[in-house]
Amino acid sequence: MTEEMPHHRQAVSQGGSAMLLLMAVHFDALRLNPARYLRGLWWKLCGKRLRARLTIAPLLGASPRAYRLWMAQEATTNRIEPRPRSDAPPVVALVRSGPGEEATLASLATEGIAARLAPARADATLQTLLRQARGTWVLPIYAGDILATGAGEAVRKALAETADTTRIIYADDDLLGKDGQRRDPHFKPDWNAELYRHFDYLSGTALIHLSKADNTAPLADDWPASLARQAAECRGQPVHLREVLYHRHRRPKPQRPGPLKLTPEERRSLPSVSIIVPTRNRVDLLRPCLEGIAATDYPRRKEIIVIDNGSDEPQTLRYLADLDPDFARVVVDHGPFNFAALNNSAVTEASGDLLCFLNNDIEITDPQWLTVMAHQAMRADVGAVGAQLLYPDGRIQHAGVVVGIGGGAAHAHRLLKPDNAGYFHRHALPQFVSAVTAACMVVHKSSFLAVRGFDAEDLPVSFNDVDLCLKLNACGWQSLYEPRAQLVHHESVSRGFDRDPVGAKRQARELAVLRSRWGVREPSPDDDWRSWQADPFHHPALSPFSEQFELRV
Repeated sequence: MTEEMPHHRQAVSQGGSAMLLLMAVHFDALRLNPARYLRGLWWKLCGKRLRARLTIAPLLGASPRAYRLWMAQEATTNRIEPRPRSDAPPVVALVRSGPGEEATLASLATEGIAARLAPARADATLQTLLRQARGTWVLPIYAGDILATGAGEAVRKALAETADTTRIIYADDDLLGKDGQRRDPHFKPDWNAELYRHFDYLSGTALIHLSKADNTAPLADDWPASLARQAAECRGQPVHLREVLYHRHRRPKPQRPGPLKLTPEERRSLPSVSIIVPTRNRVDLLRPCLEGIAATDYPRRKEIIVIDNGSDEPQTLRYLADLDPDFARVVVDHGPFNFAALNNSAVTEASGDLLCFLNNDIEITDPQWLTVMAHQAMRADVGAVGAQLLYPDGRIQHAGVVVGIGGGAAHAHRLLKPDNAGYFHRHALPQFVSAVTAACMVVHKSSFLAVRGFDAEDLPVSFNDVDLCLKLNACGWQSLYEPRAQLVHHESVSRGFDRDPVGAKRQARELAVLRSRWGVREPSPDDDWRSWQADPFHHPALSPFSEQFELRV
């Protein structure tokens, strides 16, 4: 009993610290946006728990003290510590020499990981060390970086359980400030090969298996990054440990891609595209949308199919009647609004190899948008391609879709300004995502038909695009977000909860379909973050109530 008392006091102390930090974080949230914070409290008082959490959670995660709170909460969580594993294969750390190497070597020794000091540049000595390490797991680590407490056992447990085909195991990390305080955590996605092309989130935090048959290719001076890249190109998908196991002094920066430049041959190889535009009235939106398509620079034939879902405004009817049939074909459908059925019907009329679904409120500002999206859609590993969509005020409306936010699906990075850093510049980088919006989507017609298109019966209005992407993903065709295709979406910023009783009931039914079909559920504040994840590209330590990748606290 007396031996347990210090631990009890420590737990009480940590619990008290967490409570004080929680109060401070709420105060930060109130100061950040008083109106929104108070609106969230009002929703909570009204019994609208989900709406309250969606309103307040992003403010809490944006607090400069959020990570301290997260760490304090982790310290008070009753976690089962990993048992020592004697069946794990051996690991040797190769420490790239430099300032701080003593601290790095000391942390490795504490965690029971053998270490060798390696040269700062790739040379014959390094090649010798790599030859000696063939057939084992190596941890290339930079001088000055240290391992988190318990990282050794976490690594050994992962190695004992990993598949024979695995070549890389990587973990999350944070930065150590000059004052020794931890900050700026990077809670990484599960393996995302497309994102990795633009953002090295492996080097320095990845275990790499060196096969006995490996002949190490020439390495760049930054040899830990070279080793990680070579291993990532081999067979076997990297495994992600969702734990902060590395405290770093610096990390690689994301590389925003420049404009996509195609060779003349690549441009000639692009296929024909059928652009499908559903509409009803609102000629003030439809006209600039079609004019933008006309001004689009695309080297192959563009077939335009306008689906008129019962327009009755004289101006719109005149505009549709006057359209040159050689420019756009108008298909009239007077049935009730069913977004999925309208588009499916238009696909039967389409002759293009690619399908482009385009809302009538999309304003085209870049004549190269379709070329960029079509080029990506022709990849064998890609299904649906989505663009970066902006509100008219310049903020992001869509940068991919995260499944699970709010217990449904939501647009990633919504309301972020494109020039802001956001969450490690994720909004500015091409990457695989779980889904993209059909407000502007390009997909190969054969792939679309292979998964039977949009679900017009169970998902007539909402989530049909998410469902389509998830079906494509399940067949091995990844959804891809391409920010180099940027357009304006004249959707209202305030659009969200459907206040029409009929519409709200319909949306609730469609949400229930999404949840049951794809295993999505409404998150709870009481969930252990390790047990809740709906989207492999959205870390469960990030808030399931925030579209801007804020920390879950």
